[in-house]
Amino acid sequence: MQVPLEIAFHNIEHSDRAETQIRDHVARLEDIYDRLTACRVRVDQRANNTNQTIPPVVRIEISVPGFKDIVVAHEPDRLQRRFQRPDLTNAIHEAFRIAERQLSEFKEKLANRTAVMMHEAANEFAGQVAEITPGEDYGFLLNKEGGMLYFHRNSLLSGDFDRLKRGDYVTYVEEVGDTGPIATKVRIKQKNGRD
Repeated sequence: MQVPLEIAFHNIEHSDRAETQIRDHVARLEDIYDRLTACRVRVDQRANNTNQTIPPVVRIEISVPGFKDIVVAHEPDRLQRRFQRPDLTNAIHEAFRIAERQLSEFKEKLANRTAVMMHEAANEFAGQVAEITPGEDYGFLLNKEGGMLYFHRNSLLSGDFDRLKRGDYVTYVEEVGDTGPIATKVRIKQKNGRD
């Protein structure tokens, strides 16, 4: 992690054993996803607990680069339904069980999204604007085989449709439309070769 682990105890006495458990769980989170930037854990005894029957709340905030924090806060009433005599250890294990599941789901979504992006890049072709009719919302691209592909204004992902002109270089993804092949995900290529 880029930021050291933060562990705080509020309205409850600090416990070395609990801190060790938390550090072990955070190490497992890092094994699941090694790009964590920060993790904050707060153990809080919210209610008056003179008879030791209400477990503390364990709140975990996991920071990952480029996305919203993953936040887990396991409430005492859920622990009381799950365990006969819930304690701090139960609260820690249960909160981190949920955090591990959420982080695994996040990692899987990220992998699927990356796979889709890589798939699109593999299916991307270079072409050239062949026809643009002023005042219309569509045009035609010249593909690598010399054929014409229809594309709509809404297919343009980068650049200004109204400034397109014949001969502009583009990249596109070819898909099958209602009337045959069409160009989608069209991006204008700059003269230096970059999008």
